[in-house]
Amino acid sequence: MDKELLKNLKEKLEKEKIAVEEELKKFAEKDEKISGDWDTKYPRQSGSNLEEAANEVEEYGNLLPLEHGLETKLKDIDEALKKIENDKYGICEKCGEKIGEDRLEISPETRFCSRCK
Repeated sequence: MDKELLKNLKEKLEKEKIAVEEELKKFAEKDEKISGDWDTKYPRQSGSNLEEAANEVEEYGNLLPLEHGLETKLKDIDEALKKIENDKYGICEKCGEKIGEDRLEISPETRFCSRCK
């Protein structure tokens, strides 16, 4: 892979990592005991009325899948950055073939070629 392209993809991954972490910080806290794990903040019910408490619990339930999706994306980004450092970036985890540069430019954290995805 072209060194300039690799440099650009690494920068893109690093920026995306920061963006994903910032998004997670809006509603979750990083679990320092478990690497890569974030915990959605459970609402502190004000107790003013039952409807508000129910809405807070519903919002918490809606944030859980978002947290999971962002954690997964963050894990994929971290793995891609490790592969860059180990000169193993851009190889499909399923078939072992090179991932197309156009695919990597669109989604630099991708783990699979377009055929295996």
